Amino acid sequence: MSKRSNQGFTLIELLVVMLILGLLIGIVGPRLIGRGDDAKVSAARIQIESLSSALKMYKLDNGSYPSTEQGLEALVSQPQSGDVPKKWRKGGYLEKGKVPQDPWMNEYVYMSPGSHGDFDLLSYGADGVAGGEDYNKDINNWESE
Repeated sequence: MSKRSNQGFTLIELLVVMLILGLLIGIVGPRLIGRGDDAKVSAARIQIESLSSALKMYKLDNGSYPSTEQGLEALVSQPQSGDVPKKWRKGGYLEKGKVPQDPWMNEYVYMSPGSHGDFDLLSYGADGVAGGEDYNKDINNWESE
């Protein structure tokens, strides 16, 4: 009788474990892959709502929304041109002190006055260009799903 001195996994045991992991990834993986894009769309909607709230606070303090030229930067630093706000809130209107990019690392588009209300705020989606469908569809402040 010989005692086995090296305790460990055999090649067959390792192959069985790898096979099981491969099957799990094959079954679960495709279900999780599409969730990243869904999460980005949700994040863009939440950021647009947050930016819209900050713009409304800006208007309450200053009587008007920032102009298109002043842009969303007016929420983090007091504009020095155009209609200069006299009651601009010290520290700005965004918690982190900077205007976020959309989840696809593009700038949000801001226009005031907007063609759909007092201001238009939108992300062009995954493709970064106007229009599109599915994850490339524009996400804006005047349509809700």
